[in-house]
Amino acid sequence: MAREFVVRDAVVVSAPVERLFQLSTCIELVERVLGMNPVRGRTTGLVAAGDTVLWRGWKFGLPVEHESLIDGFEPPVFFRDRMIAGRFAAFEHEHRFTERGDGTVEMRDELRFTMPWGRLGEGVGRWVMTPHVERLLRRRFALLKRLAEGEEWRAYLRQPGSGGA
Repeated sequence: MAREFVVRDAVVVSAPVERLFQLSTCIELVERVLGMNPVRGRTTGLVAAGDTVLWRGWKFGLPVEHESLIDGFEPPVFFRDRMIAGRFAAFEHEHRFTERGDGTVEMRDELRFTMPWGRLGEGVGRWVMTPHVERLLRRRFALLKRLAEGEEWRAYLRQPGSGGA
């Protein structure tokens, strides 16, 4: 049985939960953080339940394809993407949004993955992928917080009540 790696992180953001949720589902922002391009499925705008996205790019000097399915979707409090094709043995990313009652939202992510390749995969998961995923989550949180708390979010989302990008 392959070892499951779990990465968790959270941030508090001073913005409406709907705005933060929509920004989190914005393909263009995911593209900025991942440094990969969406090439099939949902390639622009906001993902929704049942959407797939095929990401293509380079990681660690190697070509990578990663296809995700949005298989859990409860706006504006939760969504989950799960790998349906790619280099991991399994990969699942849960996004939770909790209003705190003071005008802020706690955004909490949990990412679980397993690696192929037995003991070699376990080493890659522990020493390469876990630190890489932690950095990506921190970068994602910093970008979403900056956008949601300022006015930059308007470049990615339509005005509130219009249904998104």
